[in-house]
Amino acid sequence: MVQGTGSGVGKSVIVAALCRIFAEDGYRVAPFKSQNMALNSYVTRDGFEIGRAQAFQAFAARKEPRVEMNPILLKPSSETGAQVIVRGKPVGNMTAKEYYKYKPGALEIIKECFARLERENEIVVIEGAGSPAEVNLRANDIVNISIAKLLNAPVLLVGDIDKGGVLAWIVGTLELLEDDEKELVKGILINKFRGDLEILKPGLEFLEKRVNKPVIGVIPYFQNIRIQEEDSVSLSASIGREKRSSTGKIKIDVVYLPHISNFTDFDALEAEDDVLLRYVGVGAGAGAGTGTGTGTGTGGGERIGEPDVIIIPGSKNTIGDLLYLKNEGYASQIVEKARNGKCVVFGICGGYQMLGKTIIDPESVESTLRETPGLGLLHITTIFKGLKMKMTNQVRAIVNLEFYTGEIEGYEIHTGRTYFSRDTGSGSGSGSSNSSSVKNAFKIIERSGKRVMGTGDESDSGGAINVNGNVIGTYIHGIFDNDDFRDAFINYIRAKKGWCKSRSRSRNRSGIGIDWDMECDKLADLVRRSVDIDKIYKIMRL
Repeated sequence: MVQGTGSGVGKSVIVAALCRIFAEDGYRVAPFKSQNMALNSYVTRDGFEIGRAQAFQAFAARKEPRVEMNPILLKPSSETGAQVIVRGKPVGNMTAKEYYKYKPGALEIIKECFARLERENEIVVIEGAGSPAEVNLRANDIVNISIAKLLNAPVLLVGDIDKGGVLAWIVGTLELLEDDEKELVKGILINKFRGDLEILKPGLEFLEKRVNKPVIGVIPYFQNIRIQEEDSVSLSASIGREKRSSTGKIKIDVVYLPHISNFTDFDALEAEDDVLLRYVGVGAGAGAGTGTGTGTGTGGGERIGEPDVIIIPGSKNTIGDLLYLKNEGYASQIVEKARNGKCVVFGICGGYQMLGKTIIDPESVESTLRETPGLGLLHITTIFKGLKMKMTNQVRAIVNLEFYTGEIEGYEIHTGRTYFSRDTGSGSGSGSSNSSSVKNAFKIIERSGKRVMGTGDESDSGGAINVNGNVIGTYIHGIFDNDDFRDAFINYIRAKKGWCKSRSRSRNRSGIGIDWDMECDKLADLVRRSVDIDKIYKIMRL
């Protein structure tokens, strides 16, 4: 089991690295995290929702992601509440107090899921959450030290030296554990190290004597390996920061929503040489806003610049994040740039819903507001129909756009159903209905391996485009992972700028813009060189 001194210390990454190392060494290996709190999720082949980190770890282990790898997923929808997903399907929205009472009953489910993985694999690499030293959570713990005790799993404790104070962090964590819990901790890993290792050695020697535990490795800080992150904390540091020269680049602004989800949708776009992608917003700590949402806010964060593309990403709280856009002034900026034709606006999932005329929530799935005006850029209406109607599927779809016609693959995770408006009146925003009129541009033909027998209405619609061709919305996550679609989209933007088409990009063995298999190999190689793998095998009695 890999535990950490806190959140963000690198547990997920180290689990992925160990999964790949063990797989390379010929073992059948699988990842496991009993409970995950994250908005970045993944849909398995059979239509179950799990944490994105566990899916990435499964890829690292050369395994198909399965719901048993993450039996409980919490998707925060407010400061005090979350959607609770058990065995890949939502069971309800709960406050922190409600979930605290619910947790003990979930332990049997966790044990069943782990037992299945254990039967089928020689090694299971378990990931903890946050810190095992959170004494106020210990009584109902189902993800940290109680799991290690239940399974008698040896623990590696990870500390992040980049944040500073790592020695005190490790000593303090161990001091707050009971004696039998300390005994399970068999070694320490120092993560994200920069500098001269010789200078660090006296500190490591002191640490080993102080806690009577061996330091098994020091993993260097890296920036040249792509990892699919578990949550959006890593994005907040890059908001508004242009990392590369913008000369000759297509500029894409992604609006950083308070409840942004599945931001890995943009990894492949960001990796393109002729794309400059940045996140624009107040920051990860911004509230969702509780005002009336009139669109008159002055904005507390960095304004949208002069991008070629604005992307509104997925959201776990579409209505709350829509109000945030209005209260912070981003809504008016987006509408203005879309209406004057200066850029293409692209909405994914919750972002697609926000582009419409109205969002209706009769069952209070997300909000106490029964009806909320959208941005009015697409002539569509979205109705939330309850958690039992949540769509979680891997999908195939036919795209019919000016710049691309063909099949794509992706996945959908949404509760709402979106309908094309039948009336001819103007949308909720200003401007004529002509500019916001839509056509069905994404026809879903397969869900979770089953052919869709659609009737041409919302049952098989995966998105829409306005008549002007500069406002596009889709429910299909991972759309930019489709190489041909991504190439066509980039060239469409280049043509609008009067630029020539970009060169054809070579394909890699994984079939997507980023070769995740190669990135896993690079990660495993770095960690193998930085830790004592033989000692880890001895700890596991292998």
